[in-house]
Amino acid sequence: MITIEKTDSVLKTDVLSELKYDPSVKVTDIGVLVKDGVVTLNGYATSSGEKWEAVRAAKRVAGVRAIADDIEVKLPESLQRTDGDIAAAAAHHIDWFTTIPRGTVKVTVRDGWITLDGEVEWQYLKEAAGHFLHHLSGVKGVSNLISINPKLTKTEIEADIKSAFKRSAILDARNIQVEVLGSKVTLRGKVRNYTEMEEAERAAWAAPGVFSVDDQLSVKWISLED
Repeated sequence: MITIEKTDSVLKTDVLSELKYDPSVKVTDIGVLVKDGVVTLNGYATSSGEKWEAVRAAKRVAGVRAIADDIEVKLPESLQRTDGDIAAAAAHHIDWFTTIPRGTVKVTVRDGWITLDGEVEWQYLKEAAGHFLHHLSGVKGVSNLISINPKLTKTEIEADIKSAFKRSAILDARNIQVEVLGSKVTLRGKVRNYTEMEEAERAAWAAPGVFSVDDQLSVKWISLED
């Protein structure tokens, strides 16, 4: 395996190419700056969803060490909606597309920004509540402040996460350490790319009883070629 090293200029070209390749991103309105492998995205997006997709596209590029999201959402007049309309649409989405009991999650909207509050038992329910809200018309951003009420022991949480790592076809579990303190999980070690990092986070969050995940994994881009 060979470590992937790119100059900042090459990395910038690759990120711009990936943004252009993604049909959900209007690349002409987004700028890219790169320094020491750290990518800064700036400019404007016409929706929270477009901004979100731009960041996801940058994460897919080999060699990216970190991303700073400075993209500003500027809604065209045709997409602007009242906070009341957005709140109603968000609440409707949560009620119809998740298994969260009605009334568990509170939706607040101010100046097009959605804030979710409440308490659920599982991380996947928290993620489900906020899923696709970025793509609702008129939304400028989403803050998911839903808390998780854990019910399992430290030993059970750690065992569940390590088992999930071993089952994964994406992860090299040998390079990831799991530390559990109460209901907080800390991940340490090195991963080969952002896909592996996100898979490790997903597996940790999916464990029942996890309240928070502190991802201290570092990305060391490598190639599978000799």
